[in-house]
Amino acid sequence: MKLREIIENTGVLRVTGDLEREIVSITADSRQVVPGCLFIAVKGFASDGHAYIASALEKGAAAILFDDPQALPAAKGGNSSEPMATLGHVRGRGPADGREGSQSDGSEGLPPSSAGASWIQVEHSRHALGIAADNFYGHPSSKLTLVGITGTNGKTTTVTLLYHLFMGLGYNCGLLSTIANYVGEKRTETENTTADPITMGRLMAEMVEAGCEYCFMEVSSIGVEQERIAGLRFRAGIFSNLTHDHLDYHKTFAEYLRCKKLFFDNLPQDAFAITNIDDRNGLVMVQNTKAKIVTYSCRSLADHTARILEESFEGMLLRLDGQEAWTRLIGRHNAYNILAIYTTAVCLGADPTETLVAISKLASAPGRLETLRGPRDLSVVIDYAHTPDALENVLGTLREIAPEKQLVCLFGCGGDRDRTKRPEMAAIAEKMADRLVITSDNCRTENPEAIIEEIKTGLTNKGLAKSISISDRREAIRTAILTAADGATILLAGKGHETYQIIGREKHHFDEKEIVTETFNLIR
Repeated sequence: MKLREIIENTGVLRVTGDLEREIVSITADSRQVVPGCLFIAVKGFASDGHAYIASALEKGAAAILFDDPQALPAAKGGNSSEPMATLGHVRGRGPADGREGSQSDGSEGLPPSSAGASWIQVEHSRHALGIAADNFYGHPSSKLTLVGITGTNGKTTTVTLLYHLFMGLGYNCGLLSTIANYVGEKRTETENTTADPITMGRLMAEMVEAGCEYCFMEVSSIGVEQERIAGLRFRAGIFSNLTHDHLDYHKTFAEYLRCKKLFFDNLPQDAFAITNIDDRNGLVMVQNTKAKIVTYSCRSLADHTARILEESFEGMLLRLDGQEAWTRLIGRHNAYNILAIYTTAVCLGADPTETLVAISKLASAPGRLETLRGPRDLSVVIDYAHTPDALENVLGTLREIAPEKQLVCLFGCGGDRDRTKRPEMAAIAEKMADRLVITSDNCRTENPEAIIEEIKTGLTNKGLAKSISISDRREAIRTAILTAADGATILLAGKGHETYQIIGREKHHFDEKEIVTETFNLIR
């Protein structure tokens, strides 16, 4: 694709060099630069891509897109003797032959390795990255029905359920989630809740090529703030809830809310803004949206409603918009997730009755209230709950299902993340569980014992009396199961679908289902 086409609508201020050259790939990672590539210099959270421009040029980058002239290699420095073309030339208002205005070889004042490279200065390279990726891959989001969900809890479960629901309704679909990405039935692993724009563009292009009609994706607050969704055209946005999380990044709850809200502020007029009005921020999220607002609720009047009629470890009987439907999922929070996918399906034109039938066949996402039944009538529940609100929801669900049984809560908190939620989660566990096992999560570069001590500051003397601390999570799980009363419910919170544990900067294999099965075998 020609460079001119890739940089269209990216906020170009000035250019130097040939815009008619063919570009073979785009990247914001200098390690992935190949000859003929466009390198986009983005200022990241930990490093500045401008510092890697020289490396990109040495590897044969054909063009450099940047936003900070002061951060360019010294020989460029914004003081090249060649004048940079104005925005008008980039938009095709230049010479009659259609070539970019200033047409020297681009080498004056540049390092020797950059001779012939094109330089594009934009207003904001982070925003330009998303637009350029969308241009390069042929605007794939506009060829799909793209649905995004944001909120603190429930994103992964909801998008996964939507993917399986619409596949069950006979559509070919794509999925971009925390657990995995899918192009049709082809699975690939994922790194971030909201992938980088180039990865998303590539995957959506593959979805279009594979004949997918829908794409369902998680949209994180960090992804919104970092403009990873720039250039994407959404057909619907869903808001689940907003609670305490990611304050290590956003610093304040108000900033966290603002980033979530931006997603809805930017939805187009022909999209749906689907919001949970039982959350106190549900209407705040959509107050400035141009999209059509659709509400859902499990407690009050709304466009779509749900009520739990029966509940057990095997599932729930719900009343959705006046019709009864069975689901294998459990928990009030899953009633909201089911209601959200039902509302979305109806908004997108699915038949309500067919949707309810398809919902009855759905299973939960891996590591979301996943129950393993063992000897001595033990029930071990694995859940990703790693925020105060999520932990409270899960413990409340388990208490409602088995009110007379002992409830054991095993949890920890991740290192190098929001520290303020640690004592808060301890207080919730103390209030709702009969026994506590405090252990490690992904400790990363923090001392696991220090994290545990910080968690314990949220406990009263009563809480300390009914808790034990074991930093080795494997040993903590074994202890929780082996010392539980007959018939007990044991929650393993925080890891969920993860099959690894991060210690230092390395990932180590760690599958809680394997550990539970091994422990069950010891007591059979």
